Amino acid sequence: MTHTLEVLLKNFTHVTVDEAFSGVYSVTSLDTSIHQSFGYANRSEQIHHDVTTRFGIASGCKLFTAIAICQLVERDRLSFSTSLESFQTLDLPYVSSQVTVHQLLTHTSGIPDYFDESVSDDFEALWRNVPMYRLRQLRDFLPLFQQKAMRNEPGSRFSYNNAGYILLGLIVEEVTGQSFTDYVEQSIFQPAGMSDSGYFSLDALPAKTALGYIDHKDGTWRTNQYAIPIKGGADGGAFVTVQDMTRFWQALLSHQLLDASSTARLLTPHVTVNDRGGSYGYGLWIQHHATGDIFKYHVMGYDPGVSFHSGYYPETDIISVVCANQSDGAFDVMKQIETQIGEKFE
Repeated sequence: MTHTLEVLLKNFTHVTVDEAFSGVYSVTSLDTSIHQSFGYANRSEQIHHDVTTRFGIASGCKLFTAIAICQLVERDRLSFSTSLESFQTLDLPYVSSQVTVHQLLTHTSGIPDYFDESVSDDFEALWRNVPMYRLRQLRDFLPLFQQKAMRNEPGSRFSYNNAGYILLGLIVEEVTGQSFTDYVEQSIFQPAGMSDSGYFSLDALPAKTALGYIDHKDGTWRTNQYAIPIKGGADGGAFVTVQDMTRFWQALLSHQLLDASSTARLLTPHVTVNDRGGSYGYGLWIQHHATGDIFKYHVMGYDPGVSFHSGYYPETDIISVVCANQSDGAFDVMKQIETQIGEKFE
């Protein structure tokens, strides 16, 4: 298998992208990796992307939140059956106190969301009434949903929910006494060797960080600085490089972040999300073959000025990462990568 994988990557045909695509992709197996960069990290200064460019990944970092919770379960600081009534710092008058950590992780809690993706895809519209520059901490998100009623009975159905991951981050903060972002950077990024990744404020981005761009039909563009929360947190908004994201998968799968039992639970298909072979584990999506075997574990994220896909393919031990600093494009690149993998390993 190892030899076959090395041959695949050596013969991998670089993907063909739309001329407007701006981002970086990588495909890795064992010690063999290829990558390719397109477009600009900074259009005004015409600074090109390279493999060290940091990109926002939007909801792609929900997996980091899930791992943080699993680490605390390993340490007996809480359990997956722990309910919201156990936490003193959450002010949710209309949310069922019986919602569990497991239900938050699997989007089956039924709690109200601050951004319901089944109703609207205009994330930027949220900030017309709530200044995005005020959303620097997880607690700043609570007023966006804490006065809303439950949407569904806890555990009754899957409904993708960003607010649920805000609550998971607040749980991490209550249990550890640390800010959520500090905890993830110390307990996940550092052990995984993700030295270039972090939760950065949009008004103080470090060097080698791509600006996110929103393109308009008339050919004009603007950055996404006023279109997303100023600092990411438990439901999205971390910045990574393609190399760091690859290191993350390698650390997770070699049990450097969680023990074998916790890793298996994280990767378990806990809930079916569609009739096309899709399910959800803890913080990540799972795609199945028609036979029921798992084709890939993957994460993805979309925000104005951000598109991201990354997956691990257990049959071939391949890791793919696609980061883009525009609102779409990563999915098309990912499908080309998967087509080439599929041609070799169907």
